[in-house]
Amino acid sequence: MPNNYRIAKVSSLLKKEITLILQNDLENDLLRSNFISISKIEVTGDLQFCKIYISSAAEGNIRKEIIENLNLAKNYIKHILGQRIEMRRVPELTFKDDTALAKGLSVLKLLEELNNKTHNQNSQVEENNDNV
Repeated sequence: MPNNYRIAKVSSLLKKEITLILQNDLENDLLRSNFISISKIEVTGDLQFCKIYISSAAEGNIRKEIIENLNLAKNYIKHILGQRIEMRRVPELTFKDDTALAKGLSVLKLLEELNNKTHNQNSQVEENNDNV
């Protein structure tokens, strides 16, 4: 049975170290020119696999390219992690696009459009009432 405390501790450590690696050790213009952050890390109970969810304000194609670049660099990142943290085995890394931010922004945009539409309809009704 997996030790949830250990998984949480390893997840926290991985998030901290991977963030530092992304900021300081990767020399990738695409990553440096776009703000990216780790929104969530999921580590399996046996600590063999780790999914890293990346959020970014970049547009769709650029987001995909960022994730592709990170997945291409995952062995290098894993190597650096192995040097920095004491674990028998560093988990296999997989970078995923966290679309929660983009979905949230699209919901806010829809709500704003709905609010504007309602406001415009109310203005027209008031204008019609004034003309009567």
